[in-house]
Order: sequence, then C-alpha cells, then structure tokens
Amino acid sequence: MIWLTGLFALVAFVYASVGFGGGSTYTALLALWSVDYRLIPVIALLCNIIVVTGGSMRIIRAGLVSWPQVMPLLLVSAPLAFLGGLVPLKQWIFLTILGGALLAAAIALLLQPEKLSARTLPKPLLLAISGGVGLLAGLSGIGGGIFMAPILHLIRWAEARRIAAFASLYILINSAAGLVGQVIKAGAQSLAAPAMEYGLLLSAVLVGGQIGSIFGMRYLSPRLLRTFTAILVGYAALRLLWQAQALS
Repeated sequence: MIWLTGLFALVAFVYASVGFGGGSTYTALLALWSVDYRLIPVIALLCNIIVVTGGSMRIIRAGLVSWPQVMPLLLVSAPLAFLGGLVPLKQWIFLTILGGALLAAAIALLLQPEKLSARTLPKPLLLAISGGVGLLAGLSGIGGGIFMAPILHLIRWAEARRIAAFASLYILINSAAGLVGQVIKAGAQSLAAPAMEYGLLLSAVLVGGQIGSIFGMRYLSPRLLRTFTAILVGYAALRLLWQAQALS
C-alpha cells in the first residue's frame, strides 16, 4: 500500500499541474494492484474529485469559464455519468469496458500532437461525444478530460488555457455525478469499510493534487510524461482485456 500511495500522490501532482484528475492512471494502478473491480470506479472518481476541486474553484474565480459555452456539454454529460454509475456490471463486462477505455486513453495520449490545425465538428456530434464520455466516466471511473481536451483542441473550441480550465471542471462534474450513481448502486454502508481501507490513497492525491495545481509542471517534459503514462495505461488495458476474455 505504501508504494501505491506514493504513486497516487505522484499521479495527482502530474495531472493536476495540467488541469486533469488522473482517473485513467488511478484505474490502471488499481487494476494492476488487483483491487476489487467494484471498488475501482469509486476510488478513482473520489480521487478525481479531490484533485480537480481546488483547481476548478481557482479557474472559476479567475473567470476562465464561459458558462454559455460549457453548460451544454456539462448538461449532456453529467446525467449520463450518473446513469453510468447506476449500471450493475458483471466483472468481465466491467473489465472489458475499462480495458477498452484505458486503451483509448493511451492512444489519445500518444497521438496528441504539439500543434493542431483547425477542424470542424458539428455541434450535435460534439454533444453526443460529451454524453458518451460522461457515460464512460460513470461506468469506469475515468473523468473524461483526457478524451475531451484533445477533441476541443482539434476544433479550436477555445484557447488552450480555457480548454484546460474546462477539462478540470468537466472532470469534477462528471466524477461527482458518476460517484453518486456508484454509491446508490452499491449502498453507502457497503462502501464504508473499503473507504477506510483505501483512505490513505485519498490523502495522497489531496496533497499531490494541491501542490501540482498551485505550482504546475515546470521541470518535466510534457511529451515524456504523456509517453510514460500512455505506456503504463496501455499495459494495464491489455492486462484487463486479457482477464476479461478469460472470465467471459
């Protein structure tokens, strides 16, 4: 648990420095540590909320959020994140969904270019993507910023710092909605004991996330970090998909 706690603190620091929650990496680490699959989305969503709350409050106070622009995406994604959290899943189905989501996240990290030329995307399609990502957030524990941010950069939805600000808020709202669904599904009492067992992880991301959010990443190459994270997440994805195949 000590190693896992340290890794969670490091992940929170790295992701918070660029406006993300780290859900994809938390789920990967929890899966590699063979944590009960029913607890993985709960722990990951809680960690997301802890990491991005401080940053979201700061970006709102700084006026970086255009509410008329962001509300349609949030209003579509949040209800579906809640519904995703409510869905009961067999272990092999959950592992397949999580493995597929992590594999997509790894590819998104590897293919994310430094400079992007503008593309067009119809608004209904963008809303549909946001809803799908919200559903995935509730099902798997991945907040969704890792998917939405590259798409928004691709279509020049806003300037880079506003997209980063939106990603933080998007992760917070989806994670909170998904967590409510997960708690209702499992029952608060059944989660009390496991929450105590993994409480140290929550403390670790609180510390790491706050430091990362305040200071930002100044010394490590963003490209190197994306590559390392993609390898870790991709490896976990392949392991999960293999386990799901064995259980199906």
